[in-house]
Amino acid sequence: MKHIIRAVDAEDWPKIKQLRLDALLDPAAPIAFHDSYEKAAAQPDEFWQERAAGAAEGVAARQFVAEAADGRWLGTVSVLVEHAGTATFFGDVPEQAQTHVVGVFVRSEARGSGVAQGLFEAALDWSWSLAEPRVERVRLFVHEANGRAGAMYRKTGFEPTGHHLPAPGDGTAREVELAVRRG
Repeated sequence: MKHIIRAVDAEDWPKIKQLRLDALLDPAAPIAFHDSYEKAAAQPDEFWQERAAGAAEGVAARQFVAEAADGRWLGTVSVLVEHAGTATFFGDVPEQAQTHVVGVFVRSEARGSGVAQGLFEAALDWSWSLAEPRVERVRLFVHEANGRAGAMYRKTGFEPTGHHLPAPGDGTAREVELAVRRG
């Protein structure tokens, strides 16, 4: 499957919205995303416009998409900057600057085609290119029951760190942290 990987532009907001809604309909969505279709669909256009603008700016976050030759979006990954000494979305406080991969989604027809690998290469390249802050590691969390995603993350070089958090809404399940350190 032929595709290109690129960073989003602010004017991509309608496609960003649609891909997110499609992702939230995926069978793995309940354990893959901390969001619901209903909540995301109810967001006003301004929410999606602001999200796209921030991801396009590439300061606090960056979003990449895999785009097919016909313009269809096949997948996406977003990367959030987490500064040393500042509490993150998850409440932890990293000692060193890092980035955090979130919102990973590849359409079922594009799985196994290299789309995920390309998206992760872009996410890592962007993370390592940051001068301020200089990132020492890239991390992500995966639900312990999401074996397909966990295997793909390990294939792209992420390794378990031993750190985990309770899965939202399920006191018995865990979100497992995986990370790649600067080489």
